[in-house]
Formats: sequence, structure tokens, C-alpha cells
Amino acid sequence: MKKIIYKLFLIVIFLFLYAPIFILMINSFNNSKSRAVWGGFTFRWYEALVKNHAILQAAENTLIIALVSSLIAAILGTIACVGLVNSRKFFQNFLINLNNIPIINPEIVVGISSMIFFVIIYKLTGFLKPGLTTLIISHSTFCAPYVFLSVLPKIKQITPQIPEAAQDLGCTPFKAFYKVLLPEIMPGIVTGIMMSFTMSIDDFTISYFTSGSVQTLPLAIYSMTRKSISPEINALSTIFFFTVLLTLVIINLINDDIEWI
Repeated sequence: MKKIIYKLFLIVIFLFLYAPIFILMINSFNNSKSRAVWGGFTFRWYEALVKNHAILQAAENTLIIALVSSLIAAILGTIACVGLVNSRKFFQNFLINLNNIPIINPEIVVGISSMIFFVIIYKLTGFLKPGLTTLIISHSTFCAPYVFLSVLPKIKQITPQIPEAAQDLGCTPFKAFYKVLLPEIMPGIVTGIMMSFTMSIDDFTISYFTSGSVQTLPLAIYSMTRKSISPEINALSTIFFFTVLLTLVIINLINDDIEWI
């Protein structure tokens, strides 16, 4: 009886999580603009999406920012973890606590402080005008702590003497990192990149304060809510959902193959 209750409870949780997404996907094929009325099956919103330059430009900006910032965050987070394990215990605790501050902080604090920082730099030097570059920098610094937390457990599982042994056998420090350490922590790096990519695409608050005239997808959707959200957004969201789902499947298959080998 308990197993049945647990299974029903699990089903209810997953329905609660995924029902809104399924409704959105269904409405992307709904011929009616009304979300409460089914007007027949159609691809008209996908065709309209291809012709909507503003939404496509916002989606392109969002993907560029998410890709670049997640890669930069992966590099920063990985370097921080490597430096952490080679530090003293007191400094390790200090760095971990310092890394948690941006995660605990409300995003509006990070957004406003980043905006003030970029404005000061721009006024003093003429560089870093709010736009694509400031968005990438702010998203990278926002996502780096999450990569740090993803890589840290992996790097702590490695015996510290292994990279040292590789250097004793003739490897340079960089080659020991690339050949020995990096393959071991790669699952954590991939997880951090995926988390950073998702959070960057989803971010609204930080983008709102640091975007300047550049439109990202959350900002474009927010501007639409003042009038009405176009059904084309349903089509774009469906494409994003299946893209992320396909990426997860491919990564899991690759990881399974690596473990099998």
C-alpha cells in the first residue's frame, strides 16, 4: 500500500512539474490564439516564428550569450577548483564560503551592482558600454559559482598524488592536468556547463540591468506581456525544450559509452 501511495505521489509531482510545459507544447500547434480553445492542428506559429525577426534576433542573442558565458564560467570554475585543492585548509573554507555568496544573493543585487560597475568603467574609460559584452561578463560571473560546485566533488575524489606522479614521470604541469586531471573531472565540468547554459537562457533580472539596447529572449517576452504574448513564443519554447532534451540524451549516451569502455 505504501509503495502505491509513493508512486502516486511521484506521479502527481511530475505532473505538477511538466503539465505547464505540455500545455505550452500543445498550444504551439493550436490554430486558435486562445489558449483555452482548440482550433485545430497547425504549423502556422512555427512558420510565423521564422518570419519574426525580433524574436529570432532575441533568441540568437540569448544562445550566443549562454554558450560563451557557460564556457567562460566553466574555465573560471575549474581553475578555482584546481587552485582550491592546492591551498591550505583555512583558505579552502574561505573560498568555498566566498563562492556561496553570489548563489545566496538575490539576483537583483547582482544585477544592480553589475550595472553600477559597468557604468563606472564606461564613464572612466569609454569601454564596456552596456550590451552584448557586459551581458556575457555578468552571466559568466553569475554562473561560475555553479560550475565550481559541480567540479569540486569530482576533484576531491581524485588522489592528490596522481597528478604529482604524472609530473614525476615526465609530464609538464599542463600535460598532467590535461591528460590526468581533466578526464576525471570532465563529468563535473559538463554538468556545470549545462547548468550555466540553462541559467543563462532563463535569466531575466541580471540581463535587465546589464543589457543596454540588446534584447534577450526573456526580455523580449517580458516586453510582450504588456500587450499579449504571441503564440510564436510557444513554438520557440517547444523548440528549446526538445533541443535541451536531445542534448541531455546525447550526453547520457556518451557518458554511458565512456563508462562502458
